[in-house]
Amino acid sequence: MLRPFLAGLLAILAAGASHAQTRELSAAGELVDRVAAIVNDGVVLRSELDEQTAQIGARLRQQGLELPPENVLRQQILERLVIQEVQMQRAKRAGLNVTDEMVNNALKGVAERNGIPLAQLPQVLASQGVDYAAYRDSLRKEITLSMLRQRDVIARIVVTPRELDQYLEHQKNAPSESTAYNLSHILIAVPQAATPEQMAAAEQRAEDVHRRAVAGEDFAQLAVTYSNSQTALEGGALGWRQGPELPTVLAEAVIKLQAGEVSDVIRTPSGFHLVRVNEVQSTDGPSIVQQVHARHILMKPNELQDDATVEQRMNSIRDRIMRGEDFGGIATIVSEDPGSASEGGDLGWTSPGTFVPEFEAQLAALADGEISQPFRTQYGWHIVQRLGQREIDNSEEVKRQRAYVALRDSKAEEETELWLRRLRDEAYVELKM
Repeated sequence: MLRPFLAGLLAILAAGASHAQTRELSAAGELVDRVAAIVNDGVVLRSELDEQTAQIGARLRQQGLELPPENVLRQQILERLVIQEVQMQRAKRAGLNVTDEMVNNALKGVAERNGIPLAQLPQVLASQGVDYAAYRDSLRKEITLSMLRQRDVIARIVVTPRELDQYLEHQKNAPSESTAYNLSHILIAVPQAATPEQMAAAEQRAEDVHRRAVAGEDFAQLAVTYSNSQTALEGGALGWRQGPELPTVLAEAVIKLQAGEVSDVIRTPSGFHLVRVNEVQSTDGPSIVQQVHARHILMKPNELQDDATVEQRMNSIRDRIMRGEDFGGIATIVSEDPGSASEGGDLGWTSPGTFVPEFEAQLAALADGEISQPFRTQYGWHIVQRLGQREIDNSEEVKRQRAYVALRDSKAEEETELWLRRLRDEAYVELKM
């Protein structure tokens, strides 16, 4: 059996894994799919909508949730597919390319987290009724969307030293890292240029949902039916968050709530929010942190040099370093990482979770002083050298780094919602339902 992680992932990613049921015969007797929505110069097919509806409906029933009326559920799912199509079109225009190696690394991670050998993954997926090739394609799409979000949202987020200082000062009176919250969330979104009437209608809808949630209606059911968040079809589940990881827009409300309580309506630029605290746990934070000191060289594919060209250049650079040229000197000249190039590629001492999984896996496989072969992540091609490893206590430096990541991630949630609403508002969408 698959662990919950993979089972949940399948429910999200497995679109296209089964044969479409919504087909009609053309005059020539061939099966023709129907269009559920026109999105700019692309489409969402009725078969995609039917497959997603069947899969998500089955998952919601498995979770014991009462399904909303079918037209409401299909509308929620169609809206998600429309937004996905808008993002995929944007990624294509931006030239984002997910290599087979990146997909293989992601599959390896899925297999490891579920305690199964990678070679057995196709068989395990087949036992769940999922075609392996379709699963790979779906996973490639998820990675593409993640890369696009990194490019258009995360990379543009700025955390100033003043914000960091204020955040750390605020955290002195906020939940510590030893307090974790299991959260669910509902967003009633408003258009980017909402009229007063649209704003009032959204606020009224949020207040109505709030009254029903406080009166005891199932919060997950309300999220599936009414929420415009990307987690709506998961019952609004945000999962477990440590105190410092709470989204900025929700943190002040969350720390005042007991398990089972629902916040008042929270107004933000993206709309009106409700948050429910499902559980609260106190955990012992780590007293010792394993840190790694590394330096790297980054080169990015572009219009003038594709993946293969960059990989070849990186192999040539590695050969020069292995023959005795200075790693730091080369990094200063050729590395395209603006944060480390001027420091000879030096990334400093970093804690687990600082880098993307592919980068951390390469670091973990190296001995001190060893230099990796060129490898690909969502940021481009890297060569990394591990310089050392140490154990330190939970110092102020580590707290500051964690605070930076938490502050950036909390900003990212709100910025992502705004970004998605903007993409949706700017797209030409014609629903055929």
